[in-house]
Amino acid sequence: MVALALLLTAIAVGFGFGIRLSGSEHFPGAPDTFGEWPVLGEWMPHVGIGTPLSIMVAIAVVAWGPGLATGLRWRTALSLGYATSVGWILSLALIDGWQRGVAGQLTSQDEYLSAVPGISDTGDFLRTFTGRILDFQPDSLITHVAGHPPGVTLVFVWLDRLGLSGGGWAAILCVLVGALTAVAVPVAVAALGKPELARATLPFIVLFPGAVWLGVSADALFAGVTACGIALLALRTEVSALVGGVLLGFGAFLSYGLALIAVVALVVCVSTRSWRTLGLGVLAACAVVAVFAWAGFWWFDGYHLVVERYYQGIANDRPYWYWVWANLASLTLVIGPAVAAGLPRAWRLPLVAAAIAVLVLADVSGLSKSEVERIWLPFAVWLVPAAGFLPHPRRWLVAQAATALMVNHLLLTNW
Repeated sequence: MVALALLLTAIAVGFGFGIRLSGSEHFPGAPDTFGEWPVLGEWMPHVGIGTPLSIMVAIAVVAWGPGLATGLRWRTALSLGYATSVGWILSLALIDGWQRGVAGQLTSQDEYLSAVPGISDTGDFLRTFTGRILDFQPDSLITHVAGHPPGVTLVFVWLDRLGLSGGGWAAILCVLVGALTAVAVPVAVAALGKPELARATLPFIVLFPGAVWLGVSADALFAGVTACGIALLALRTEVSALVGGVLLGFGAFLSYGLALIAVVALVVCVSTRSWRTLGLGVLAACAVVAVFAWAGFWWFDGYHLVVERYYQGIANDRPYWYWVWANLASLTLVIGPAVAAGLPRAWRLPLVAAAIAVLVLADVSGLSKSEVERIWLPFAVWLVPAAGFLPHPRRWLVAQAATALMVNHLLLTNW
């Protein structure tokens, strides 16, 4: 409860400072860079078609989730968990309506889809990518494309080539892949020798408050891909190690920050002494790096240039002293009170400990200032098993659902 109280205090103080500093004469850029909240959004109480749907999903999970997670066959429980997670994510997004909450989320002028029509030659796109990262030049890449490795843009290009163009299909892809976290996290926990904890975790990862930002942002895609990679490593077969390594290697080409997921992968292998799994996973990940290098994009060049671009723009207007702890306020809304309350009991669990270490590294680096409610989703999902240690799960599931419903009904989030 002490951990919960501290994190709730971080929310209150973070929101208070955000409101106080917005428009302050000492921070002339505050209205655009602080907003009024640690999470990126604006105060706009509202309801939508997703309101009754999300409430029904929440009631169903609270009422039957713990029992079904314990009593059903494992594969059946996972399948039901995945379907329910998709419903939870979509219903939350639909609180904002189909266009604003789903189909239009990835179509703004700074988002990846705006760049897709101009990419007719993917080979040329990769070869010229690093030369277009920096801002203030005629052919600079748009914000989100420049801020990430080219892998994520290529995913949307490939989707378009399949005839599934537009924001609706892109959003559905992100939701379907993001919901895989509801399978991957409990699978990894079970594979690491904690089958009872995995079952206890399942309803909590299904009713994850971070689902507000899984629907719809590209970071949902990042979370799903890397979570599956970790789960496959945890299964410790030769095939799963190779496929897991490919997914984690490709994850690094979805977002530069996902290189930190290697810490979680390493902890999984070391804690189980699966040295062969580690070797195969590293080999497969390196193969992904080699393919991109052969195609013309070297990850490290891109990383150094994107840091430079970050400080060409908004990073200078976001003070480190504020965001280094305001980020934690955002994280608390993502993980919910149940996970916060369970952390003191769960920090010795390797997956949870690794996620904590990664989040601390990301926070103190100064490269995560604001917007972490979506950026940290791939790491935050690995904190959820902490909630599985708590007694009275239904009470805590109510708190988790209430957190997501409150955020999505009171704030119009940007993601």
